[in-house]
Order: sequence, then C-alpha cells, then structure tokens
Amino acid sequence: MSRVTLTQVAATAGVSVATASRALRERGEISPPTRARVRAAATALGYGGGGPGRPRAGTARLIDLVLGRYDGPYNEEVAVGAREAATRFGYDLVLTAERHDPADDWPARIAARGSGGVVLGLAVPTAAQRAALAASAIPLVLFEPSSESRGALPDVRTTDRAGGAAAARHLVERGARRFIVVDGAPSYRWGRARVEGFVAALAETAPDAAVRRVAAGWSVAGARRVARATLADMPGDGPVGVFACSDEMAAGVYAATADAGLRIPDDVLVVGFDDVRGARWLRPALTTVRQPIREMAAAAVELLVNPPPAGEPTTIELPTRLMVRGSTG
Repeated sequence: MSRVTLTQVAATAGVSVATASRALRERGEISPPTRARVRAAATALGYGGGGPGRPRAGTARLIDLVLGRYDGPYNEEVAVGAREAATRFGYDLVLTAERHDPADDWPARIAARGSGGVVLGLAVPTAAQRAALAASAIPLVLFEPSSESRGALPDVRTTDRAGGAAAARHLVERGARRFIVVDGAPSYRWGRARVEGFVAALAETAPDAAVRRVAAGWSVAGARRVARATLADMPGDGPVGVFACSDEMAAGVYAATADAGLRIPDDVLVVGFDDVRGARWLRPALTTVRQPIREMAAAAVELLVNPPPAGEPTTIELPTRLMVRGSTG
C-alpha cells in the first residue's frame, strides 16, 4: 500500500499543504475547526507523517487534567490531588482548559503532545472529542461527570445522594421543622442527586415539614438573593434548616440570614456540601458534607495508570462524610 502523503491530507481537509502542516504540528494561528478537520482527515487516511515536531500518542510521561476553570477552592483541590497522584506514578500533570464549546480542539492539542491519558473534570465529552482521543489511543477517565455519559466511560464520583440524606437527618435532629433547599442552576447530575437524597430522607424523618426548593447559579450572590426572599416568607415557628448544594452557596445563605436580621444557628441552621477550606473560615464554621476531592482526583489518575481488567466495574464512588460544626448549633 502506498504511503499517505501530507498533500493527500490537505486535499481531504480542503486546506493548503502549509496549513495542514501547521495544524498537525500545532504551529501558527489556525482556527480550532480547521485544526480539527485536518486531524480528522489525517486519522481517516492513516497519515503517519509529521517528523520530530509531532509526538506520538502515549509516548510522553504526561497526564492532562481538563477543566473549564482552575480558580476557586474546589478546582484547586482537584488539581492538587491529580498532581500528587501523577507525580507518584512518574507522570507530569498538564492543566488544559475546556471551553464548553463543541468546536473546542482540546483533544487535538492533547494528542499533539502525546499525553498518556486524560482526566476530564465536571463535564462529559462530545462524541467527536471521544473519537479524537480514541483515534490517538489516549485513555479517558471522567471526574464527577456533569451527566451520565453515553457509552461506558470510567469515572470517579462521590456519594452525593447519601450526603444529601445525611444533611436532612442532621437538621431534623437539631430541631428544624421548616426547610429551604438551595439547588444549583444549571442542574447537574451531582446537584440533582444531593437534592433527591435530602428530600427522600426528609420524607422519612419529618414528613409534615414545610419545604421550599429554590435554585441559584452555583454562586454566593445567587444563593444570597434567593435565600433572602425565601427566609422572609417561611411559614411557622422554630429554626429554619437550610441545605445548600455547595459551600459557596452556603456562604450566600449566611449573607441572606444577616440581611434578614436573623442569626446562625439561633434562627437558621445551615448545612453545605463539599468541605472546601473556606467552610471552616465562616463564622460560625459551616457544617457541611465532605466529599474527598483530592482523593477522588487521585483515584481518577490511578484509574488511568492502572485500569481494571476488562469486564470489571469502572465507576469508583468514594464516600461522603458529614462534618458537624457551629452552623447547626
């Protein structure tokens, strides 16, 4: 069989030979769709050229952590856990940005540097992104996927539903009979599971309790706005138990409580979710459901390095734990 040439790749992709060469070597200003088209053409034709500037997939001792953002205490914990595990296995960790755009070419960039594997955090890849990694024989593991992926992909997550249930039982034990649930918007898999667990446990332990469900944009400001309006309109007497689906939104509940002239934990009992470092800095310190973020990130890296035998379960679920502090008395 004759050897596929760069000229054939360029013709198939509908670009010049120079553009095809730059796209395959990650050189120059080339739009992500054009680069993706050239790489797809090269894969389809079985092009093996590229010279010394084009690393082969899997030859570099690199693992890519792909996240939409790297600021904030949660994502920082993910990066630390992944880096420590990668170092332990003899890999370097690369931080790669994911732009929530179907045309984003992060798989092509990863393939170009020959990474040994990818941990994709808080997202689910598109079919095209999965195919691009598979074509380069680069394994993929999901960290806390935002929804259930189509097709079997290994993933690491935490016991979100059980954590929500633990929060409900704790608030009932502390005397709450009126409840506010602050969910996140948009609605992600983990948020839905936390709310479902909370509501189910509440139906068992306090079936006659008044419950208000509100949604905020996974932010302090959004939670402050919706919690302030809801606290002002809660019927009944006694402390209000508030469950926020993240510690960041729980901080917004603190601000809303102060806005309403109420006090934590005298008038309002608050439970968050995550146990990022800021949870202990709030006053009073926040009772929250701890998910082992660093351990989860490390488990995702290990799943890349030491995948289970074929046929074994590829979902790892690490347990949550309720951390009781001053916000619930």
